[in-house]
Amino acid sequence: MSDIGGTNARFALVPAPGAPIEAGPHLKTRDFLGLEEALAAVIAGLAIKPRSLIACAAGPVSGRSIKLTNADWSIDGGAVAAKAGLDQGLLLNDFEAQAFSLPVLKPAWVTPLGAYARKPGVELIVGLGTGLGAAALAETGQGHLVLPSEAGHMDFGPIGPEEAAIWRHLDTGTLGRVCVETILSGSGLLRLHLARCAAAGKATAVSSEIALIEKAKADPCGEEAETLRLCWMLTGRFAGDLALAFLATGGVTFAGGILPRILEFCDFGGFRAAFENKTPYGAMMRAIGTRLILTEDAVLTGMAAIAAAPQNYAIDYANRAWR
Repeated sequence: MSDIGGTNARFALVPAPGAPIEAGPHLKTRDFLGLEEALAAVIAGLAIKPRSLIACAAGPVSGRSIKLTNADWSIDGGAVAAKAGLDQGLLLNDFEAQAFSLPVLKPAWVTPLGAYARKPGVELIVGLGTGLGAAALAETGQGHLVLPSEAGHMDFGPIGPEEAAIWRHLDTGTLGRVCVETILSGSGLLRLHLARCAAAGKATAVSSEIALIEKAKADPCGEEAETLRLCWMLTGRFAGDLALAFLATGGVTFAGGILPRILEFCDFGGFRAAFENKTPYGAMMRAIGTRLILTEDAVLTGMAAIAAAPQNYAIDYANRAWR
């Protein structure tokens, strides 16, 4: 299996159906021209040659191919299979794969954000990383069905005068507009912080999201920490909107590389208030649980479950399988 993002490409091996996952290397996406080259490097270090590959990547899937949104990779499943000598393969959107992992998450891998109980109904997964991803999971007579999305590119506006002031200072880059990823992503954290400080007339020397998080941890009362608290509140508000869009009464799960690193800055009461404040549907929103995945490789377990029992998943294998 492989989980390919704009920054990292992670690999793991299942030597036989149902066997435990063997962790593989974590590579930097920018260090390789594409999946073929990265996969060749991984296979060279294995004692056994894999027969198939399930890969997920951060971008919209079109049949057997995908163009990453935040990296210069274009993946063609057939070409990957031919070059690596694979018998079979499958390509998923990264949050399509995250959603497929929801039924196999172990309790030790997650922590509730407020109260959480998995209930019948559509489930939603949202995650902040290099970009922002989201997908919904529904149960059907044909198995687990995922509805992918590109929700990170939806417009996202301010509420109230304080946020309006921040929005005026946001660097919208090449898009020329504020979408969710503009502020709720790795690079978005820095963009949000710079705009928040500019709106308040305060100087800041922070130059990266990594430095921002480190400084916030060193000074929980500082401006950087306040930015991370605002990030959590905005994440709750946006996720609440998506929960309304999908009627995700089964619960909302958060994933990605950012939120687990800044969990201590989450004001659970404020987060849930932002999530639930959806008049006239406050009662419905209060009944929707929220939780956070703490382990970064849960998605690989989800893909392994697909490989072990593909009949349990409502995937159009005829048009998406590589062979």
